[in-house]
Amino acid sequence: MGYVSSSLRKEQATRLSHNMRRFLLSSDAIDFCLTKAPAKTLDFIDDLFIRESERRIQARKANMVKSAGFPTIKSLDDYDFREVTMPSSMTHEQMLSLDFITAKNSLVMVGVCGSGKTMLSICLGLKACAMEYTVKFVTLAQLAMKLKTSADEGRLEHTLLQLRKLDLLIIDEWGYCQLDRESAGYIFRVIADSYERKSLIITTNLPFSEWGKIVADEQLAAAIIDRIVHYGHLIDTGTKDWRVVNSPMNKTQVVELRK
Repeated sequence: MGYVSSSLRKEQATRLSHNMRRFLLSSDAIDFCLTKAPAKTLDFIDDLFIRESERRIQARKANMVKSAGFPTIKSLDDYDFREVTMPSSMTHEQMLSLDFITAKNSLVMVGVCGSGKTMLSICLGLKACAMEYTVKFVTLAQLAMKLKTSADEGRLEHTLLQLRKLDLLIIDEWGYCQLDRESAGYIFRVIADSYERKSLIITTNLPFSEWGKIVADEQLAAAIIDRIVHYGHLIDTGTKDWRVVNSPMNKTQVVELRK
């Protein structure tokens, strides 16, 4: 790197050299800058690169959130964990640390409609994007439709490859629609491809014993469950419908309307 002025801290010189390479300056240009530029100029360039690096990081994270396809933006600060029951295999802190993504483990969130499954999955997905993990959020119905359309257009393998590249795939509303045999087979391929390769978050209102109703094939359901539970953690979001609790409507009216 050549001689570095005594007024230039080694830490700053290392950072400048790194950032200059990132912004495609040649080795000769870097040496010239570090050996010839006055200290005040180097301070200015250093600050410029730090600001630009931070801007690019934030832009990249924003693009990752946009690409993930979250239906809305939620914050963990607004989430009420009082009704959430964690499994013996995972603590609340371990879940929030997102270590399960590094370990390529999966989370299955089960609870009644309105218990906060989707919100929690979004919160974790957004945090994953902030940590620069690649994330995709889809409902089971959306995923099945995307796979079927891709297959009809001869692009199934390309779509599966794109899904394989993810760090985290969130499949919401597992249990709100039934799949035909063809679509169930495509979903199985996604689950099988994820096994030991990436993390899944699945939200459902159904126990495993009823998953056969979704995929219309008990054996296929068993194969899907087997791959999910091997490295999976079951999180119970409870039986309280927070939408009703927080609704401005009279709770009795809501119950009557649901009958």
